[in-house]
Amino acid sequence: MTVLEADLNYAPAQLMHVHLMGICGTGMAALAGMLQQTGYTVTGSDNHVYPPMSVFLASLNIPVQNGYDAGNLSPAPDLVIVGNVITRKNPEAEALSKLRLPYFSFHQALAHFFIRTRTSLVIAGTHGKTTTCSLLAAALHKAELDPSFMIGGIVRQFGTNFRLGSGKYFVAEGDEYDTAFFDKESKFLHYRPHVAVITSIEFDHADIFADLEAIKQSFRKFVGLLPKDGLLIANLDDPNVAEVAAKAPCAVQGYGLNPSNDWSLGELKTADGITSFGVLKNGASWATMKVSLSGRHNCLNSLAVCAVLHHLGVSSEKISVGLSSFEGVKRRQEVRGIEKGITVIDDFAHHPTAVKETLSGLKQAYPNQRLIAVFEPRTNSSRRALFQMDYVLAFDAADLILLRDPLPLDGVPTEELFSSVRLARDLSGERNLVAEAFADTDSILVRLNSILRHGDVVAILSNGGFDNIHTRLLEQIKTLH
Repeated sequence: MTVLEADLNYAPAQLMHVHLMGICGTGMAALAGMLQQTGYTVTGSDNHVYPPMSVFLASLNIPVQNGYDAGNLSPAPDLVIVGNVITRKNPEAEALSKLRLPYFSFHQALAHFFIRTRTSLVIAGTHGKTTTCSLLAAALHKAELDPSFMIGGIVRQFGTNFRLGSGKYFVAEGDEYDTAFFDKESKFLHYRPHVAVITSIEFDHADIFADLEAIKQSFRKFVGLLPKDGLLIANLDDPNVAEVAAKAPCAVQGYGLNPSNDWSLGELKTADGITSFGVLKNGASWATMKVSLSGRHNCLNSLAVCAVLHHLGVSSEKISVGLSSFEGVKRRQEVRGIEKGITVIDDFAHHPTAVKETLSGLKQAYPNQRLIAVFEPRTNSSRRALFQMDYVLAFDAADLILLRDPLPLDGVPTEELFSSVRLARDLSGERNLVAEAFADTDSILVRLNSILRHGDVVAILSNGGFDNIHTRLLEQIKTLH
């Protein structure tokens, strides 16, 4: 059997040894832990075995081979799980094909082993998936419903991005990116949604999708998976979401700013790191909620969670306790440290809309302090000229913008690449903002060293490690006079 695609007859007693290719990815390492917790013997391989995933896997006594090789499949495992990082020409993947061993993608495996026996709650959309998933999982746990989850960020309440609970709900972050080299459909098409949230739909992942219509078509497929007795919670303020939601085979509840939605936001107030917001249900006041997150976008994320939990029968009082006790997600407006009165914040924002909303939220949270945005374009989409002009409108909330030059994309002509120098010029000329471009991270750190003062807030925006700039900057600030 070359692909374990539809056969659902495997059980732990039959399937003892599972091998994960690309095991050091955040999701793959979490899956390895879940499989081991369920009773399987787990091994893995990866090309880059280093902390924190290497430490995490070692703590579980899961053996990991450094490098991909046919020998990693000997003795032959009962099942191989192939990570998204693996290409068709990977030597271990080639050996897998020759040996005709059964294999799954990560997302097939997650659905097969953990989702299919539970009620699947899937959060999808271009923006806000990780935060909304984390809010939902934490609130379900606070309501003593003991959920399971797999999320693309570390949830502070749990200190991890995965959990196997005894309750009936599984919270999954539904990504529209492709699944594996042998499965170019979107990841979320494997997650068997019963209740789904769509936060937004915009063009992204230019390396995978040709245009916005291609993305909407993938979301249409996702919505089509919902059963007739399921529910779609949709941000109907977004016309792309509204278009996709119109084809849902189940009930749809809209949420957003417009009071015509089933769920809408009332008044927002931010003070001392806490945002309170009114919740309107069918236009009438329903509750006031509080959350330790800043920005209108995070209130909308929380509003979607209110709608899901209400549908599941959780009272408004318990929802309020769940949201107010939420401790946040690593790399989402995460305060990495405060030194000499200077606050350093790490955030995953990279799409222009996410950058705009994140900076706007931070300005609300720190209204009387200078906000310095440090941005690294790192994704396949952000390193293309695709969003060059959109970024011009994304930094208005910042008092100073420092931009890192992106690494070039192989095979993409120079004229099709994003330019930080051009963006800095456009921000200065068109938006009257103070913006500068830098060739590398070291140059940014030198510039920050010369300008930082007590009370500044430095928001570092990147979906990657950004050369460990957060830790380096905090150490550098300690030496300031």
